[in-house]
Amino acid sequence: MQTSAHVRFEKRDEFHDELQRRIAAYFEERGLSRFGGIRLLTKSVMIGLWLVASYLLLVFSPVPLWGAALLAASLGAAMAAVGFNITHDANHDSFSRNKWVNLVMSHTMDLIGGSSYVWRIKHNVIHHTYTNIAGLDDDINLYPWGRLAPGQRRLKLHRIQTFYIWPLYGMLGIKWHFDDVLTAITGKVSGQKIRRPDGMELACLIIGKALFFGWALVLPMVAGHAWWAVLLTYLFTEFVMGVVMSLTFQLAHCVEEAQFFPTPLTADEGKFQSWARHQIETTVDFAPRNFFLTWYMGGLNYQIEHHLFPRISHIHYPKIAPIVRQVSAEFGVRYTAHRSFVRALFSHVRWLHRMGRPEAA
Repeated sequence: MQTSAHVRFEKRDEFHDELQRRIAAYFEERGLSRFGGIRLLTKSVMIGLWLVASYLLLVFSPVPLWGAALLAASLGAAMAAVGFNITHDANHDSFSRNKWVNLVMSHTMDLIGGSSYVWRIKHNVIHHTYTNIAGLDDDINLYPWGRLAPGQRRLKLHRIQTFYIWPLYGMLGIKWHFDDVLTAITGKVSGQKIRRPDGMELACLIIGKALFFGWALVLPMVAGHAWWAVLLTYLFTEFVMGVVMSLTFQLAHCVEEAQFFPTPLTADEGKFQSWARHQIETTVDFAPRNFFLTWYMGGLNYQIEHHLFPRISHIHYPKIAPIVRQVSAEFGVRYTAHRSFVRALFSHVRWLHRMGRPEAA
């Protein structure tokens, strides 16, 4: 398929066709829907109650400083869970078979400070198409503060990025709040032109930002909290959410076992292997047997399955992963999964160190 003037994937191959056939057979034989259904709806209610309870206790109950810190951390973790489980599936149209339900649930991203419109372009289109291609995949772009891919220029400060990069991960949420507006104004993501939001899309972006800053900053001050306390709580809450969401992505793509590509390409006039092979070899699963992480991260520890089948709800990933692994083995495609979160984290740390070394330039 044609994706860019510089990047082309080969036509769908036998491997991709066999993957599609076996996954379709899995759902057909069991009479299952690929959507989240009542299981995901129940899960979403639980996460929503967690977020609302954390917020109400934080803003309206008399708690000591340590209690406020715990509640802020809880709120940040709950906001990340909304993004992982509700927004993510809805934006990929896998939350429900009803498109209006997907549309409504996708706007939970706006309520936690992001933009569902910008997310659909940056994540659904750009990241899912150009996975780990330096210069195109905006999700591996921390430049100049961090170097995550071999195709990026190395700076002296990257020697110590293993130590200083963690607070930068915590800035993800705050970066979202303002980058979304800049993206909407400039119509660009990582130098790539996108369609600027207009009409209802623009209205939802503006209303979403107003609602978020209203409940995050204005309402707590109206409730009697000092402005500096509200600001510090906002920053800490966003830091927790940012670290959680950043690590979930980095452990799937920015590790030693994942493949990276520079751009522009030189081999075969920029023509890649098949899209399915590219997705598997640039992505790594982690902690597949960890029930809690799978539940909390919305199945994003099964990133390979998500990249191959983004329109299948994450509640099915643990069951279809063995099928993907088996087909990959039969066709000689490298399928990688870290057994635990800790193993994946160490691999990410080693990758950061490697990208900061002069010899890795």
